[in-house]
Amino acid sequence: MSPNPLRFVLRLILLQVLVVPVAFAQLKVGLVLDKGGKDDKSFNTAAFVGATRAQKELGIDLKYVEASDLNALENFHRGFARKKFDLIIGVGFAQADAVKKVAAQFPEQKFAVVDAEVSAPNVRALLFEEHEGSFLVGALAALTSKSGKLGFIGGMDIPLIRRFEMGYSAGAKKVNPKATVTVNYIGVTGDAWNNPTKAKELALAQFSGGVDVTFVAAGASGAGAFEAAATQKKFVIGVDSNQNWMRPGTVLTSMLKRVDVAVFDTIRDVKEGKFQAGVARFGLKDKGIDYAVDEHNEKLITPEAKAKLEQLRADILAGKIKVPDYYQTKK
Repeated sequence: MSPNPLRFVLRLILLQVLVVPVAFAQLKVGLVLDKGGKDDKSFNTAAFVGATRAQKELGIDLKYVEASDLNALENFHRGFARKKFDLIIGVGFAQADAVKKVAAQFPEQKFAVVDAEVSAPNVRALLFEEHEGSFLVGALAALTSKSGKLGFIGGMDIPLIRRFEMGYSAGAKKVNPKATVTVNYIGVTGDAWNNPTKAKELALAQFSGGVDVTFVAAGASGAGAFEAAATQKKFVIGVDSNQNWMRPGTVLTSMLKRVDVAVFDTIRDVKEGKFQAGVARFGLKDKGIDYAVDEHNEKLITPEAKAKLEQLRADILAGKIKVPDYYQTKK
């Protein structure tokens, strides 16, 4: 008996109905931003930029939350996990415990966390060599300063930001051994990332003491220091994302921490079936860390200074310069 052509066609259609939704299912990504929120023009903004780029270029279904209350982090992650999001990304060191706990409860789903090392078979830790980029902007600060007095303003006093500070000071002293660095921190709680008034106060105090270039690693608080620098006609160095545009002529450069690239690459890896758990590090060698030069600040950096920075970069990559790492001093 010959096969029934109609039955054969119906079976093909049924097969397509079963297969097509799986093959073309939209990747669901949940992004948990920390207290600074997507508009901090710094760390969180960079993560959000990377995720929205993936939304446009890769066609993902993106949802995000801003954790104004850090005690709610675990609930945010668990909420995404229960809704079967394919990838859940936590932005910031404060999310380590939440990611670790929820990832263990949902082993079939993938997680990523920025600035925290979480060891689990379904978690990728996105870490950066902040001290390397800080070294270069420290060198630029010393090359630009007329007083030899530099400043550093950190947000929350934690090892991560001490890492920025140490690299910055080392870079400054590499090109000017007599340079001094005045160091201030805004606070010891998460509120330190959202206190521009305090940052402005600290910056003004530094400038009144002779500082003419200060590096601000303080999240959304940095806007206050930028304002102070503009009014006092001093220089400030931005952090994480390119902040040169915020105060053209005042922002000497920005120490780029390409959280946007790390987030985008992780999403793409999940979409392409290439996700691997473990630690992914980003530094000078792969331009995961850099300093920004664009139309807003290119006239502020002399050709001689640029050449010196590129030589320092080459020496770091060649192993001729060992940039001190705060993390290593704590071991």
